[in-house]
Amino acid sequence: MSNNMYITCLDLEGVLVPEIWIAFAEATGIPELKKTTRDEPDYDKLMKYRLAILKEHGLGLKEIQDTIATIDPMPGAKEFLDELRSFSQVIIISDTFSQFATPLMKKLGWPTIFCNTLEVAESGEITGFKMRVEKSKYSTVKALQSVGFETIAGGDSYNDLGMIQASKAGFLFRSTEKIKADYPDLPAFEEYGELLEFIRKSMA
Repeated sequence: MSNNMYITCLDLEGVLVPEIWIAFAEATGIPELKKTTRDEPDYDKLMKYRLAILKEHGLGLKEIQDTIATIDPMPGAKEFLDELRSFSQVIIISDTFSQFATPLMKKLGWPTIFCNTLEVAESGEITGFKMRVEKSKYSTVKALQSVGFETIAGGDSYNDLGMIQASKAGFLFRSTEKIKADYPDLPAFEEYGELLEFIRKSMA
């Protein structure tokens, strides 16, 4: 199968950029915001919990965007993406929101990202969120496969497992010991170099 029939689907946070909510928790000194999909697999529940905390502290989109402006991609992430995009189509599939992701996409050289949208009031208060589709990562790789693509997928968290397991080749990247132990059959990598090698081999 030629390389242009493959699409590599990558998670964003924890794989290419640091976790946005953890950075924001540190910037604001609100430890409850450190909880991520690694701790709470139910994303809907997690987001409602986060929005309640933001409301309680009177924090809105601007404060989060100010933190995001200080976040850089992980060392080597942009070079990794550039190299990967030279031999594979790449889509970043993330449960984050376009209002958070855009400044980070600029720093990564504008790769394609499929993500969700926040509902924001005039005041800047985040009032809700709109998920693009149910089980967005899994649904997206299944849709790509339905139009003739093979997918290779990877991420670090519980909400990545659906797309990883549904793909021709899948992997964990910088995941937790718990997830690695629970899914011993999934190859797990720590370095971008190993990842490039694995993706190339998976396309062979």
